[in-house]
Amino acid sequence: MTPGGRGYRAAVDLFCRRTVVGDVAVVMVSGELDLASVGVLRDALLKAITEHRGATVAVDLDGVTALDDTALGIVLGSAARSREQGGDLVVVCTSPRLVERFELSGLARAVRVLDRLTP
Repeated sequence: MTPGGRGYRAAVDLFCRRTVVGDVAVVMVSGELDLASVGVLRDALLKAITEHRGATVAVDLDGVTALDDTALGIVLGSAARSREQGGDLVVVCTSPRLVERFELSGLARAVRVLDRLTP
C-alpha cells in the first residue's frame, strides 16, 4: 500500500487506487494486468467489496494497457463474491480493444460493462 493512501502498487507495473463516486466504490486500475500483478487487483477488489458490502463496486479499467485471462478470472470471481454479499460489480471501460476482449471472452455476459459511471 502506498504511504497514507488507498493505493496498491505491485512490484511490476500496476497501480490500483480506490475512491468513491456518488455511492459507488471504484477501483481505478492502471498498468498491466497479468499473472504477476493480479494479486494486487484481487486484494483491492476484495477490500472494496468487503468495505462496501451489499453495494455496487466498479472496477475502472481505462488505464489498463494489457489484460490476460487470469485478470478476467479475478474480475469474474470478484463479481460473484460481491453478489454473494448482496452487491454487484461492474466494469467501466472505454477501450474498444478491451471491450471487444470482454465480449469475446464472455465476461460481458456475466458482468455489466459500462462506458462511464453515472453516480
